[in-house]
Amino acid sequence: MNERSTLTVNEKGHLEIGGADCVELAKNFGTPLYVMDEEYIRRMMRVYRDTIQKEYGGNGMVLYASKAFSCKAIYRIAEEEGLGVDVVSGGELYTALQAGFPAEKIYMHGNNKLDYEIGEALDAGIDCIVADAYSEIDKIDAEAKKRGSCQKILLRINPGVEAH
Repeated sequence: MNERSTLTVNEKGHLEIGGADCVELAKNFGTPLYVMDEEYIRRMMRVYRDTIQKEYGGNGMVLYASKAFSCKAIYRIAEEEGLGVDVVSGGELYTALQAGFPAEKIYMHGNNKLDYEIGEALDAGIDCIVADAYSEIDKIDAEAKKRGSCQKILLRINPGVEAH
């Protein structure tokens, strides 16, 4: 792969991200300003997606971690690149759904999920909830029973890890 760095310094000594002069961007849009290189983001998504395809025969799904940056545009990019998404809150779930991201490719992760967030995830029809504790399995089960459904979960375990 022809690897181009997304971060360069131009002839004026200005930082560029994806070919955009950051000094000029700050003049035009003010600061603080988030600048993302869509081409680079897509390339990295493809590297992970294609590795799953090549090394595991497509038996797996790459999930974009929403906690890194959650906005409608990034969810649209992830969908276009064939990824799923990992949401950790009701807000991230809401944003992904508002972007039109398919619920069956959304996984809800994160510890200390609130009951209403679990309910929102179930109501949206997301594929899977990642449970961090046995007590959370009970919460998911109770919310699913209220809806007459059975929710698929993954159980996250950390053997030998102590909180203190």
